[in-house]
Amino acid sequence: MSKIGARKDPRMVFSELYLQLGESQLIPLLRTISLGKLKTFQMFDRLKTRLHLTKLNNESLKKIAPKVWQRLGNQEEALGQDLAQSILVSNLDMIKAVLDFLGVPHEDGFFAKDLDAKQYLTGDWQQKVYAEFRGKYPDALLAFYVNHLAFELLEPAVFVPMPPA
Repeated sequence: MSKIGARKDPRMVFSELYLQLGESQLIPLLRTISLGKLKTFQMFDRLKTRLHLTKLNNESLKKIAPKVWQRLGNQEEALGQDLAQSILVSNLDMIKAVLDFLGVPHEDGFFAKDLDAKQYLTGDWQQKVYAEFRGKYPDALLAFYVNHLAFELLEPAVFVPMPPA
């Protein structure tokens, strides 16, 4: 997982990312959240509170998507950050696989504090990652993660996956 707040203006990072990926990607991303992993990482209550839910379960995550989208559209950055962290910790297996594929040193999906991971993200790394892992993980999740890495470390335009030729 990358370092939160690596960009110069962290207020827009996550809301911007969700909005550029599009509303159609939000529900598939919410479906990747593991309530068990949230509890393991002690994030369950935090996300429940951030989402303004009395009960957090898979059904409530699905139903709240339109309201979450609206709040992200209002650039509610704390929500975007907590949601991103929830998605990422829920999918550490994919993160580890992607980082291993890219040759990025990590500790169970987390970067060392002093690591400059930019040197591993060169060329068309996003398309290579997408091509390698498409079908193994949900498309929305792959697109989210490669864009998350880029937003955090490189600040390029949003990556839109190209179908394999």
